[in-house]
Amino acid sequence: MKVALFIPCYIDQFYPNVGIATLQLLEKLGCNVTFPLQQTCCGQPMANSGFASLSKGCDVNFVKNFSGFDYIVAPSGSCVLHVKEHLHDDKHPGEALQIRNAIYELTEFLTDILKVESIDASFPYKVGLHNSCHGQRGLHLSSMTERMLPEFSKPEQLLKMVKGIELSKPKRNDECCGFGGTFCVFEEAVSVKMGKDRISEHEVNEVDYITGGDTSCLMHLEGILKRQGSNTKTIHIAEILNSLL
Repeated sequence: MKVALFIPCYIDQFYPNVGIATLQLLEKLGCNVTFPLQQTCCGQPMANSGFASLSKGCDVNFVKNFSGFDYIVAPSGSCVLHVKEHLHDDKHPGEALQIRNAIYELTEFLTDILKVESIDASFPYKVGLHNSCHGQRGLHLSSMTERMLPEFSKPEQLLKMVKGIELSKPKRNDECCGFGGTFCVFEEAVSVKMGKDRISEHEVNEVDYITGGDTSCLMHLEGILKRQGSNTKTIHIAEILNSLL
């Protein structure tokens, strides 16, 4: 199984340990992982701001770097969804289509493709799970309260395999954290208020960490936690699944 590792901008620039944890986890589970060195942004920031047409260079480069792999895996639901819905290359439409069908967010790859039933990981802390909007409503990584369907959560399914973890969920389990890409820049006050509401529900549960599958959302929450002087920390789910504390 040839797996290409796609590491989004936020992780590459600010949270490289998330990328390292993802690589190590995939290799532990038997994947032959390649990291294309010339990869760059997928183009999501431009699309979020209404300028998807300006991301053509990102598309061409993405197709150049990720063509020919059985699977492409990324520890970011929002970037994966963007590629699935927007990747386009006029000169290589077949390759672009193949990539759109081959790209997976980390937790869905572990549950749906590798069908992981056990993970050798230990994390003896109380952890609150945050569901990011793109992963939940776009990639269907977990059920939504507005739909009358059986409850499920691929991230929660994996976290329950971790030894010592005490998992909790906020009262409003699928509420947005307020990040929303460029939304947090153009609507700063609303974004921060939404983030504070998310954090307050997790703090009621007295969690040590807040985890999730999107580093961008965790970064937004982390900033608020630090400004509030909170002892609660954020951690990407890849780091927990790869942890042997």
